[in-house]
Amino acid sequence: MIDALLKPTGNVTQISPLPLYTQIKDILRARILDGTYSAHEQMPSEAEMTRAFSVSRITIRQALGDLQKEGLIFRIHGKGTFVSKPKAFQSLSRLQGFGEAMSGMGHETYSQLIGARELPADKRIASRLAVSEGTPVTELRRLRFLNREPISLDVSYLPVQIGRRLAQADLATRDVFLILENDYGLALTHAELKIEAVLADETLASLLRLPEGSPVLRIERLTFAAERRPIDFEYLYYRGDAFQYRLSIERGPVACERIAS
Repeated sequence: MIDALLKPTGNVTQISPLPLYTQIKDILRARILDGTYSAHEQMPSEAEMTRAFSVSRITIRQALGDLQKEGLIFRIHGKGTFVSKPKAFQSLSRLQGFGEAMSGMGHETYSQLIGARELPADKRIASRLAVSEGTPVTELRRLRFLNREPISLDVSYLPVQIGRRLAQADLATRDVFLILENDYGLALTHAELKIEAVLADETLASLLRLPEGSPVLRIERLTFAAERRPIDFEYLYYRGDAFQYRLSIERGPVACERIAS
């Protein structure tokens, strides 16, 4: 373990414009992300790092503190520092189903249908699906698993004629999006999303195997088919400790600011 740590010491230099603790943090981050230090593996002690990098313990603690803030490591009092389990992530740059996105990154996924029923659309659901309040819609509740651990609860509302068919489909291994497109011939075009943090109630905590009151990422997603037809309104509840959404944005041309004379 120490040999792997000693290897990059030549990259830590007083000549660099970056502070020493930042250089060390970057080296350790790279070792975590490339798998040199695997999930839940114990990191070298502060004393070992101090000797390996020829810096003070304060510098090492600054580097480790930053890594902890990034969620890459965690500390257990009296035992040491350990590598955190990396979070799975899904990019928001394309519209994809969960299984579709995760399988592309080598993750194992499946779903458990825990509820399917028809109910009258309340005001919010009716508004989102562009139907009259009280119109029958189908509600599907699915518990999603990632690498055999529960990762999210998906609550979907669909027009009843589509929902009835979906309730009979193979939702354990297939994404709703792929079924809608490949089996039903619906061309999905785009989705509107709203993301917020909520606390898990007793039911949600039990399903996701979390302590009650744990932070959960809630995504409200409305997916459209051709001609801006709303087809699927969902609430997605993801474990905040195991999943994240990522988005890359660019800054376009900006008009020149006028300077007052």
